[in-house]
Amino acid sequence: YDLVQKMFDAPYEESPAPTKIPAGAIEFDLAGFGPAVSVRLDIEDAVGRAAWADGRTLETFVQADSPVGHFRFAGVHPGFKPILRMPPYTGGPAGGAADSVSGQDLRRLGYNAGRVEERDGMAVYRQPGWNGFYYEIAVAWRTDADGTLTGAWSVTSKLSDDRGEPAAATRALAALASGLAPALESHRNWWNIFWSRSSLRIPDAVLEKQWYLETYKFGASARRGAPPISLQSVWTADNGRLPPWKGDFHHDLNTQLSYWPCYSGNRLEEGLGFLDWLWERRPVFERYTRAYFGTSGLNVPGVTTLAGEPMGGWIQYSFSPTVGAWLAQHFELHWRYSGDRGFLRDRAFPWVRSVAIHLEELSVRNPDGTRRLPLSSSPEIHDNSRRAWFAETTNYDLALIRWTFLTAAKMADELGRPDESARFTALAAEWPSPAVDPKDGLMFAPGTPYAESHRHFSHAMAFHPLGLINPTGTPAEREVVRNTLAALDRIGPDGWCGYSWAWLGNMKARALDGDGAARALRIFAQAFCLPNSFHANGDQTKSGYSKLTYRPFTLEGNFAFAAGLQEMLLQSHDGIVRVFPAVPLSWKEASFTTLRARGAFLVSAEMTEGLVRWIKILPEQGGRLRLRNPFEGLFHIDGVKGNAVDGLIEIDTSPGREILLEFEEE
Repeated sequence: YDLVQKMFDAPYEESPAPTKIPAGAIEFDLAGFGPAVSVRLDIEDAVGRAAWADGRTLETFVQADSPVGHFRFAGVHPGFKPILRMPPYTGGPAGGAADSVSGQDLRRLGYNAGRVEERDGMAVYRQPGWNGFYYEIAVAWRTDADGTLTGAWSVTSKLSDDRGEPAAATRALAALASGLAPALESHRNWWNIFWSRSSLRIPDAVLEKQWYLETYKFGASARRGAPPISLQSVWTADNGRLPPWKGDFHHDLNTQLSYWPCYSGNRLEEGLGFLDWLWERRPVFERYTRAYFGTSGLNVPGVTTLAGEPMGGWIQYSFSPTVGAWLAQHFELHWRYSGDRGFLRDRAFPWVRSVAIHLEELSVRNPDGTRRLPLSSSPEIHDNSRRAWFAETTNYDLALIRWTFLTAAKMADELGRPDESARFTALAAEWPSPAVDPKDGLMFAPGTPYAESHRHFSHAMAFHPLGLINPTGTPAEREVVRNTLAALDRIGPDGWCGYSWAWLGNMKARALDGDGAARALRIFAQAFCLPNSFHANGDQTKSGYSKLTYRPFTLEGNFAFAAGLQEMLLQSHDGIVRVFPAVPLSWKEASFTTLRARGAFLVSAEMTEGLVRWIKILPEQGGRLRLRNPFEGLFHIDGVKGNAVDGLIEIDTSPGREILLEFEEE
């Protein structure tokens, strides 16, 4: 196995590139300013503001709808100006060993030093990079007679030039000439629309605050036409080194968890940035699939560059045969939550179908006619060793494979393709059921129970997020979910990261355990996040919530947290809409506005004194609504006495016609 590690793992650690890199910094000399009395970021309009005791102030923001940043200092002297600071790519030998977790020394990249060119009211820096890459920073400014310094900046690169976009200097000058006021108005309008898409109020200040912070971070980092959320998205570790794990795209859970909140959070447009990126790189993924697996169809490298090329690393996840299947779920989720049949026809089904073709060709038949993978793994189980590989298909791979064939069948049926639906249904039936321990529920693989604390809940994928096992389904399904979660609780969190707690919050909520979900999410927010709210992987309080106490910064835990809180308030994973399905017993007052359910239903609801008082549902596409009755007594639908059969309220809806359900005390 040493040969495998030398071929695939060693290059990832030894080569510092390709990587996400810090571009630079704009600094100001504050000598003589005196003490600052206020420094804050207002997440409502995404503007940073600072004030000093002598009356000077600063406003700064990165424009939401344009690749330009702005700043305005009030009360400064005529010579006050921005200073461009460059990262230390050069200037001496690189220090420290190659370490992708804490971040490698920037000097290991070997970049030649660029030079800041300054002329009246402008500074420009051009940095040559790896393999012909380069980028440019430009900042332009002016000082008015009243002592106000106004400036604008931008960053462009070879990628910008290849697309025919203006250079950084052109952008900065144009933004300065246009003025800060119209830019700020446009910026605020974007954020007003973003925040209007959903909101919530709950009686837990820690969880509510964290949800708004996570939602802000999602709005700051998810855009159509821009790179998708990587390990740290638009931020870096800001410690003079490369970001942890090179800031790349890890598809073994990091990108997947990062986009969980966009669906029920009613932010589908931002989520499409990820799906656009995946769709546009299909030719790269198809070449990789043919070269590495020898199959047609499509799979995705588990660790990729911005261009989608494989980067290596631990091969049980960086070259996993089922990465494309987990990513396929995001295509399915967008269709389910949007109801967009055109998206189903043109993107979701073609992606899922291509993944299914790859998995069919890769699989081998057992003597009894069932199928298996030639080799299987479960991400990071047994770490980067030969023991990480299983002769029988793991529950992780099995869940993704069965989900792919079953979903391909459902999509084909929806599109009126009965032959393809029957074919994929038959293929799904050729795979075994998941390995289940009678006591501890879902296992890693046949003969390998969940017997050690581990950060990646890969063994439980069939339950969450794939939904093949329904916690409100048959008695057997309920028992499997109950035992699986009990085993996680019993074995404990010694090997967990912060994202494990955020994922657990989602799982507890899906299992209708509101107290368990709230506890898991609160531990994440209080023990695994830095004061600025960023997830730092390890237990920063050293309170025993994990034996990992390190602090590499990644974002997937933050976004999984947001999805978990939304899961507590609204669920629709099995086609039945549930409001407040998993809130703690102590929560007597809660509300949310326009969270999104599958079927393209926008749902708002309020609970007071422990009772659901009203629900508003706006159907975007129309169709049959199935709602679990949350009312403890009589209720009305649009003023008419309502009726529930076996606990279900079923209504035929019309597109755009809002429905109001109200509780009536007897």
